[in-house]
Amino acid sequence: MKFLSYIILSAMLAILVLSVIYVSKKTILIFNIENTRLVYLGFSLLTLLFLFGFGAFMNATGALGHIIYRITALAIGVYLFLVFSFLIADGINLFVKLSPSNFGVIGFGLAFIISVLGYWNASYIRVTPVNIPMQGLNQELKAVHLTDIHIGHFRTNGFLQNIINKTNAQNPDVIFLTGDYLDSKYALNKKYFEPLKQLKAPVYFVDGNHDHATNNDSIVALMRSVGVKVLENEVTHLNGLQIVGLNHMLADQNSLDMHASGHNPTIEETLPKLNIDKEKASVLLHHAPNGIKHANRYGIDLYLAGHTHAGQIFPFNFFADMMFEYNRGLHDFKGTKVFVSEGLGTFGPPFRIGTKSEIISLTLSPN
Repeated sequence: MKFLSYIILSAMLAILVLSVIYVSKKTILIFNIENTRLVYLGFSLLTLLFLFGFGAFMNATGALGHIIYRITALAIGVYLFLVFSFLIADGINLFVKLSPSNFGVIGFGLAFIISVLGYWNASYIRVTPVNIPMQGLNQELKAVHLTDIHIGHFRTNGFLQNIINKTNAQNPDVIFLTGDYLDSKYALNKKYFEPLKQLKAPVYFVDGNHDHATNNDSIVALMRSVGVKVLENEVTHLNGLQIVGLNHMLADQNSLDMHASGHNPTIEETLPKLNIDKEKASVLLHHAPNGIKHANRYGIDLYLAGHTHAGQIFPFNFFADMMFEYNRGLHDFKGTKVFVSEGLGTFGPPFRIGTKSEIISLTLSPN
């Protein structure tokens, strides 16, 4: 697993370098540019500037940093779509010989269309219904699973209000929120938590990696101030359902996750310390789909997670499939049902291609 992560990161870096060379060549062709070195240098510097701006201003709280982050995150997404579009144009060129100008029209035109559709797709929230039979339940429970809302530079209270309205429309008995509520310190303000008071069911929250990167203690305090029940490696009960909430952590000491600290207890170490009744219907809340085998040992019926975004933008869904055993949707591990939501918000470029922003509407029924 450790080597696989390094291999994937190395592959992504190599793809980035190759993409700069490819886009530079196509730009030279389209515009018939004689000073080719300047084009290669220009695209290389722009790429480095965009990546630097994206990383350096992710947690910016001021207006200038906010603007720089938005520009760089948008630029990274549009650049990716430009690479796709040039590749599509090259595919067309195999069958119909295109002039440089027509190649440019197709390439830049497709990049614009994909950018618009990707932005709209990321903002359009779907409701995904899922029915989970559970032994030990005495009555049917309606639950909503929300994850990876990523309030911050791109998603603010308008997006949040849409989530709240769609969630309340499901008439849930309980709401599970599995981390990454905020995307950056830009949104570390009570006004981005106040709307949660409108939710018409008890809300249980566990933290995610972005909450830790932002300021987890402040987020936990703000969640509690608006009536959200924060679970920090503990068990609680609601209408016959046992709810296990874990902080964001590694599965065990043999696993690697660049988004979880190796200094914290692991799922394997934490579960034995909790008073989990294997005979009772149980749902486990954890930000990332890690440590399923350990949860199964303690009789967990349903494991709810997010974190992966299902890769968010094609072709990163393939990388996500390699990095996570469970990347999206419903799975079964020796009787433990695992549901990984594709999430609601976005990280970095505010686009979704090949994935969706979803609210999970769960019907937990007696088996």
